[in-house]
Amino acid sequence: MPSATWSLYVSLSTKRFARSTPKGELMPLAFELVTADRVVLQDDAVDAVTAPGTDGELGILPHHVPLITTLSVGELRIRKGREETSIAISGGFMEVTGTKVLILADAAERSDEIDEARAEEARSRAEEALANRRDQVSAAESEAALKRAIVRLRVAQRRRTGARLTINNG
Repeated sequence: MPSATWSLYVSLSTKRFARSTPKGELMPLAFELVTADRVVLQDDAVDAVTAPGTDGELGILPHHVPLITTLSVGELRIRKGREETSIAISGGFMEVTGTKVLILADAAERSDEIDEARAEEARSRAEEALANRRDQVSAAESEAALKRAIVRLRVAQRRRTGARLTINNG
C-alpha cells in the first residue's frame, strides 16, 4: 500500500475511535495506571501519555489507533494541560483505544513517593554488584536493578528541579 494511501487509511480509521465535542474539539484521553497492589493514577482527561515501550518510547494522543503492547523499565509521563506527571514503572502492559489508555504495571512509583537517598543506595549497590558479577544471571539482574534505580532517580530529580536528569551509566 503506497504511503499516501496508508496515511489516509490510518487517518480515516482512527477517526471512529476518537471523542470530540460538539464544536469538533478533540476530547482528552481517559487514563488509568494500575499495579497488583493499587490504582496509582486515574484521570478522565489527560492530553498525552509517553510510555517506555519494549522497543522504544511510545507517544499516545487522542485518536491513536488501538494497540496492546509491553512496557519496559522507564519513565512514564502523563501530560494534562501545561502540567506533566512523571512516574517510574518497572515493566508491564499498555492497552490503548481512541479514548482510553490503561497500563497494568509490574511496579510504579510517583515522583513524590520516591526516596532519593534509597534510590541512590540502590544504584550504588547495583553498580557494585555489576562490577563483582560472577555469572551471566547475576550480571543481568544487576543491570536490571541499575536501570530501575536510574529511572527512579530521574523521576525524583524531575520532580525536584522540573528538568531531566542525565546520568552517565557507561
